[in-house]
Amino acid sequence: MLSWVDGQPAELLSVKDRGLAYGDGLFATLGVRNGQPHLLERQLARLQLGCQRLALPCDQALVRSELLAFAEQVGSGVLKLIVTRGDGQRGYAMPQPTQSRRILQAAPLPSYPATNVNQGVQLFPCATRLAEQPLLAGLKHLNRLEQVLARAEWQSDDYAEGLLCDHSGRVIEGVYSNLFMVQQQRLLTPALTRCGVAGVMRAELLAQATALGVAVVERDISYAELLAADEVFVCNSLYGVWPVRSLAGHDWPVGPLTRKLQAIAGDLLGC
Repeated sequence: MLSWVDGQPAELLSVKDRGLAYGDGLFATLGVRNGQPHLLERQLARLQLGCQRLALPCDQALVRSELLAFAEQVGSGVLKLIVTRGDGQRGYAMPQPTQSRRILQAAPLPSYPATNVNQGVQLFPCATRLAEQPLLAGLKHLNRLEQVLARAEWQSDDYAEGLLCDHSGRVIEGVYSNLFMVQQQRLLTPALTRCGVAGVMRAELLAQATALGVAVVERDISYAELLAADEVFVCNSLYGVWPVRSLAGHDWPVGPLTRKLQAIAGDLLGC
C-alpha cells in the first residue's frame, strides 16, 4: 500500500506519536479519480477548522501540495490523510513546541452493490449512542471508538449502514455517512453542534440544494420525525448519495429530491 509520512515514502511510525497514544489528531478520506482528489477545497477547509479547534499546528499550503502530489501517484482510489500532533512524552500536556505529523495512505476504490444506488439501502438501528462534546462536534478527529462499536452491532449484508442517535434520542448521522430527510419539499439534516461529523459531501449537498431553490434546514431531528419523513437518504464523499428505503420495519419511497441530489453527487464524483 502506498504511504507517505511527512512527505516521504514510509511505512513506519514512531511509537511516541500522540495520534496512536491519545487519538490526538484529525483525518480526512478523499476519493481520487485520474489523479484528482474530490472536494479538495472543502476537505482542506474542514481540516483547517479542526486544526484551529485543537490548537494543532498545520501548514495548509504544504498539506495541499503533498495531497496533490500523492493523488497523482494514486491515480484512482481512496486517499486518507491523517494529521497528528506528532511525538510526545507520557502525559496529556501538549508538547512544546509541537511538530505535527502528516500521514498519507492509499487504498483501492471500494466496490458497493449497484442496488445501494438504484434501490436504496436498509439502515440498522444502532444501540450505541453518541456522546455530546461540543468542542469536538463536527470534526473528523481520530477518536472513532463509538463508530467501531456501532459497526460491530451488525454483520448481515442486509444492512449497508447504521443509524446513530445521541443520548437524548436525537438522530445524528450514519456510522460512516451523513443523514438527510425530505419533508414537505424541505431538505432537513441534523444539527451537528453537540456531536457528529460534518461531512464534506453533506456541506456540498446543502450548497447545491440551496442553489436549486430548495429550503434547507439544519436542526435537531427526533426519531419520530425521521419516521414521518417523505424521503430519507445518506451521503458521503466516496459513494455520493444512497436513498434509504427502510429502518426497523419502516419504509420510505425513493423520492425526486433524493434522485436529483444523487445525480449531482454522482457528477461531482465521476460515477
